Amino acid sequence: MLPAAAFSSRVAPLATIAASFAPKHLGRATTVTVGLRMRGQEAPLEALRTVELRFPSNLGFATSGLGLAVCDPSRMELKGAAACPANSKMGTGAATVAVVYGSEEVDEHVGLSLYATPSLDGYVHIAILARGIHPITARIVMTAVLLPGHLQISIPLVPSLPGAPDVSVKALTATLGGELTYYETNKGRTVAYHPRGIGLPGRCPRGGWRVSASLTFLAGAVSHTGTVVQCPRERRSSGR
Repeated sequence: MLPAAAFSSRVAPLATIAASFAPKHLGRATTVTVGLRMRGQEAPLEALRTVELRFPSNLGFATSGLGLAVCDPSRMELKGAAACPANSKMGTGAATVAVVYGSEEVDEHVGLSLYATPSLDGYVHIAILARGIHPITARIVMTAVLLPGHLQISIPLVPSLPGAPDVSVKALTATLGGELTYYETNKGRTVAYHPRGIGLPGRCPRGGWRVSASLTFLAGAVSHTGTVVQCPRERRSSGR
């Protein structure tokens, strides 16, 4: 790991964000997807430490039916997804990270899985399981907490080769909801079903739903980015 002073003269990496709600029907359940991409004037990118996503506070996370069970993060680090009940899975995602080998930077593509974890403060806590295979085999658990109107994600430092910078995140996409399978007991039988999903408000604000992110890097530099999810088109009734 390089010391923070090695990055002190660098400007913050430029971050861009994309967001989508699908399907996009007012007053109905949806899937929320957010994607982040980072690039800098210098390589390698500085290690990403925190992400704070902000979104409309009236999205229906509380009534989504997601995270009916919880997964122990310490067991997840040892056994991976096998340690988690099916009803604790809240979403999926993917990331691209950069690993430096000498003068060469190699991209590694990582799958992500999001699980509800125990909470002591009344908020929804999430563990994000990242599993890399090549060139670095590692299982990393990121932690997050879902607060009214924003999601805070903490990213641990991931060491690379001795003397090389820590692994850096170049792109990150996460989906809450989607094609998840849960199970419930009904009259003594186990029945599979799909959780409802995140409820869209009955009205869309003028100009659309605003989604933004603040990203903090290893030496303390911060990048801000934002986007707008456009309102759904109104259906025109056909006259006769």
